[in-house]
Amino acid sequence: MASGALAKPQMRGLLAKRLRFHIVGAFIVAVGVACAYKFGVAEQRKKAYADFYRNYDSMKDFEEMRRAGIFQSTK
Repeated sequence: MASGALAKPQMRGLLAKRLRFHIVGAFIVAVGVACAYKFGVAEQRKKAYADFYRNYDSMKDFEEMRRAGIFQSTK
C-alpha cells in the first residue's frame, strides 16, 4: 500500500503572520468607517446646524412659544 506522506503544516511564526494581516485589515476598515462617519454624518450635521442658526431669531421663537402657552410663568 502506498500512503502519501502529508507535508508538515507551518506552525512556527503562524500567529505573527496572521496577526500582521488582520491588524492591517482592521486598521484599514477602522479608517474607512471613521471617514464615512465624518463625511456622512458629522459634516451633514454641522451644515444643518449652520443653516438653522443662520436665520434663527430667538425672540421670535420665544414669543411664539409664549403665545402657545408653553411657559407658565410668563403671560
